[in-house]
Amino acid sequence: MPRLTRTGRGDRRTARPAPAGFDRRLIAPMVLGSVLNPVNSSMIAVALVPIGAAFGAPPAQTVWLVSALYLATAVGQPVIGRLVDMYGPRRLYLIGTALVGVAGVLGALAPSLGALIAARVLLGFGTSAAYPAAMQLTRREAERTGQDSPAGVLTALAVANQTVAVVGPALGGLLIGVGGWRAVFTVNVPLSAACLVLGALRLPRAKSAAGPRRDVDLPGMALFAATLVSLMLFLIGPRLSHWYLPLLAAIAAGAFAVRELRSAEPFVDLRVLGGNVPLLATYVRQLLGYTTSYAFLYGYTQWLEEGRGLSASTAGLVLLPLSVSALTVSSLTGRREAVRAKLLVGGAVQIAACAALLLVGSGSPVRVLLAAGFVMGVPQGLSGLANQNALYRQADPARIASAAGLLRTFMYLGALGASAATAAFFPHRADTAGLHGLALFMLAGSALLLASTLPDRSLRTLTPRKA
Repeated sequence: MPRLTRTGRGDRRTARPAPAGFDRRLIAPMVLGSVLNPVNSSMIAVALVPIGAAFGAPPAQTVWLVSALYLATAVGQPVIGRLVDMYGPRRLYLIGTALVGVAGVLGALAPSLGALIAARVLLGFGTSAAYPAAMQLTRREAERTGQDSPAGVLTALAVANQTVAVVGPALGGLLIGVGGWRAVFTVNVPLSAACLVLGALRLPRAKSAAGPRRDVDLPGMALFAATLVSLMLFLIGPRLSHWYLPLLAAIAAGAFAVRELRSAEPFVDLRVLGGNVPLLATYVRQLLGYTTSYAFLYGYTQWLEEGRGLSASTAGLVLLPLSVSALTVSSLTGRREAVRAKLLVGGAVQIAACAALLLVGSGSPVRVLLAAGFVMGVPQGLSGLANQNALYRQADPARIASAAGLLRTFMYLGALGASAATAAFFPHRADTAGLHGLALFMLAGSALLLASTLPDRSLRTLTPRKA
């Protein structure tokens, strides 16, 4: 589709042909928008203590600054992704990134912890638009150019998200040192403005729909949200006294299934999804992989400080090799999809890393602790990117954004499951016995991850073969 550009004379316009390859003007808004979520997820880690001191709130209350973002994002990603599928990426991208700026202002001016949590919820919904939009833009460009090779673009998204997650705590600490904890929220204002400018200038406008108008499945979205929120609230604090939460989740899930099967335009097409076994397997692998990754991140970090006796700053440095190996592996292997090979290697290395945790103890030398983190970074660099590429190939092109949002939802479910497991194995403090119990839990999940990959023949046909 030729683009119109102004010339230097009056209002006369000339047609400028679209690029033959992937339009690289799209990469900046795609990447910048997609990193809004991980940067806000990671920066808050260093702000919890000063926020608690400012409002006189204990850790049991400030932890909701983390959980609220997870809840909002887990619900928001597939919901907004569906809207992206229906109305195009530009409109939802601009609305979402504008909400990020509003949430930044509200957070910076929040008079209470409750108001701050509300700002985090709004922030979660705002950051939910960019990643589904980026996945749909990638699909559109592949269809426009006829070049079915999105690996480089998808790798850029993955590496950017991993990099920002790594530097987020350091950036948060710098901002707090300069302007206090409120600066962690204020930084969203210029980021939002940059996304709005880039999005307005570079993202393509949606074409007018030629077919009949499609209705938004609001009841289906509401039931999906009720199911997910009930389940995630139980995972955040699993107790016998919260027995009603999984019951509510089951009831809402049943009503959701009935609604979606009867709807002409369902939010989640359960008939198509139920018949797409490879995509369902990808969601399961995403859940298993990130449950282990987050269990290691949460559990190993706590053990380094309480079980091994390291300071918080030293524990952070010990985890640096994990980030380095994950980024290195993603960068080196990203341009080759090789989904099955990455999942197999990632699963095998993850099993080895979990088994290695059974050998560490309070007297283990620092070099061993560094090596454990380095090894665990390898599957993180392989599996997440492989699942993203698999979803791109397996999902219905008309629903690629909502499918990508669901992939993120399963990632956050893994994070909450890992948090619950960490609390179960460290009931009082992070001692070595608890770490070994957590390692066995992670080992079982890693074995399931590998077992789900080995017999999956569909993974062999994901990457188109060259003539």
